Amino acid sequence: MSCMGDGDNLRKEINVLGRVSERGAMKTSVDSNNGLIARGGHSNLLVRRPMQIFIFFVGFVLALMFLCNYTSPFGIPILSEYFITASTTARLYEKNETVLESVLRKASMKDKTVIITNLNDAWAEPGSIFDVFLESFRIGNETQHFLNHLVVINWDQKAHARCQAIHPHCYQIESKSENFTASEAYFMSKDYLHIVWRKIDFLSTVLELGYSFVFTDTDIMWLRNPFKQFYGDADFQSSCDDFNGNSTDLNNAPNTGFSYVKSNERSIWLYKFWFNSSRIYRRMHDQNAFNMIKMHPNISAMNVKIRFLSTTYFGGFCQPSKDFNQVCTMHANCCKGLQNKIDDLKILLDDWRNYTALPENQKQHYSNHSWSVPKHCR
Repeated sequence: MSCMGDGDNLRKEINVLGRVSERGAMKTSVDSNNGLIARGGHSNLLVRRPMQIFIFFVGFVLALMFLCNYTSPFGIPILSEYFITASTTARLYEKNETVLESVLRKASMKDKTVIITNLNDAWAEPGSIFDVFLESFRIGNETQHFLNHLVVINWDQKAHARCQAIHPHCYQIESKSENFTASEAYFMSKDYLHIVWRKIDFLSTVLELGYSFVFTDTDIMWLRNPFKQFYGDADFQSSCDDFNGNSTDLNNAPNTGFSYVKSNERSIWLYKFWFNSSRIYRRMHDQNAFNMIKMHPNISAMNVKIRFLSTTYFGGFCQPSKDFNQVCTMHANCCKGLQNKIDDLKILLDDWRNYTALPENQKQHYSNHSWSVPKHCR
């Protein structure tokens, strides 16, 4: 038994010594290889650290993507709305805006003002009113650049196609059918009244979208910059068939075919009030109805500021401007017949060309020179 016990003890001691020898051998190996194992451990660390950084980055991106698309239990986006850049917002807005909003935005001046006219098939024909209208901008004094801000609303498909062929900012307001043309809407007919009142409703929408506007009939010639003669404190200002000399006098005879309207709560209310008056004045067109409501107590109660524009600057065939050195626009009002309008407006532009061709010192003496029109519109 003692021999067996001694043998077991001997084997245990050999095993212990063996393990000690192995550790010693490993240490000797490390020493003999100048710390090669230690450097290998450092090398493994250099490999692991970039891998850990990469894994962390991927995890962060995935978490961010999750959060950007996550909505809280209260329906509030957590991060996505805060990571949308201004340019992205602009692109999203442009994608979702209506055709009208797009047209207005592209035509707008810096202060969100546009110039608006309306067009039907007959007036859009080559050589007709629309061509004369555009020509006035080109030969007027400081007026050509306003074509960049002119929005043409078209009442039928033919007018719209003609507009798109020669002008950048066109909008077809409605088309009852493929065969409908607004030229078929005779004066004071049911279709005519529908169009003029639809125009007021449309202009109300423009105001609600935040755009101020100058509305101009297409038979108005633009000869000078009209903005210099507008009143700064008015919500609504209109030209006149007959101006009595007092811009605040409601007894003036307005011609709303040329008007400057600022977008604000008062003007929006005014246009809605005006449009709703069509229910009462069903057999009147928009201008006559405005003449009826301009003294309504609700308008003064709403503090709507209305001004009337002098025919010195904004003349027409009813009451021509008497000063070539001050006139801004001339309107072929008090005139019946499309061809009569075209003929007299062409004569008017010839008068203007003759004036602008004069030397500056001679223009000063041209102030009381008479127009050659109306001639055909008598």
